[in-house]
Amino acid sequence: MENEANRGTRSVRHGEPARRVIASYDNYAQAEAAVDYLADRRFPVGKVAIVGRDIRLVEQVTGRMTYLKAVLHGAAAGALPGALIGWLFGLFSWIDPLTSSLLLALYGLFFGAVLGGLLNVVVYALQGGRRDFAAIAAMQPTSYDIVVDLDQADQAARELDSRGQLGT
Repeated sequence: MENEANRGTRSVRHGEPARRVIASYDNYAQAEAAVDYLADRRFPVGKVAIVGRDIRLVEQVTGRMTYLKAVLHGAAAGALPGALIGWLFGLFSWIDPLTSSLLLALYGLFFGAVLGGLLNVVVYALQGGRRDFAAIAAMQPTSYDIVVDLDQADQAARELDSRGQLGT
């Protein structure tokens, strides 16, 4: 981890003021607790950012994919948008908007599930066995930096250091 001597200034976004890293943490909960501590001390937390560093893509395999699972995943993914679209179209009915929206939401749910299931099984079949597993992808930083605008960085570091909240 970085120490105070080699921490530089950097801007999180173009056009924003330069910021300095005042603390680094191994997990988000620790970084969040540090910012919460600053907020409890009436520190202007609008000048603070939590920045994830060294981001990596982690794809957690959840199981083997089969044609049945492909249909079910597609149906689940298509049902909700179909119901929402049906409900919205039903709201434009002049005669009985409540009944129309509920009925069209039900039709949309069914149509979205069928269409989603069919499309997903076709995509799965076209892959030709190259991806016979289901997975959930997530971006995970290896550490989290607390960065503060230069004009407030020293005060924030003192606040965190006074209660032992200063990270590595």
